[in-house]
Amino acid sequence: QVQLVESGGGLVQAGGSLRLSCAASGWSFSTYVLGWFRQAPGKEREFVSAVSWSGDSTYFGDSMKGRFTISRDKAKNMVYLQMNSLKPEDTAVYYCAARYSGSVYYASSYEYWGQGTQVTVSS
Repeated sequence: QVQLVESGGGLVQAGGSLRLSCAASGWSFSTYVLGWFRQAPGKEREFVSAVSWSGDSTYFGDSMKGRFTISRDKAKNMVYLQMNSLKPEDTAVYYCAARYSGSVYYASSYEYWGQGTQVTVSS
C-alpha cells in the first residue's frame, strides 16, 4: 500500500522555522519527483517545492525562494522541507506528493498524496 505521511507541522511565530518531513512507503520512489503543496482555507492548492529523484534538481514557488529548502534521503524514502523566515501567509495545510511524469508545478501531475500537516504562523 502506497503511503505518504507528513509530520513536523505546528504553530510558530512569524520569523521562525519549521522542518516538515514526509515518509514514503509502499514502493520504491527512486524515479519519482517528491513535492510539497499547500492549501489555505478558501484558496487553491499551491505549489511549494519539489525535488528530483536524484536530489540534484530542486524547484520552488516564487514566494518560497530564499526561505525554503528541500532535500530527500533516497535510502530512507524521506523528503524534508525546511522552512525559514516564516510569515503569517505561509499558514496552510502542507501536503507531500509524488509524481512520475508531467510538470512538477501542477498538482494534477502528482499521483500520490499524503493527508497533510497543519502549519500555522502567528504574527
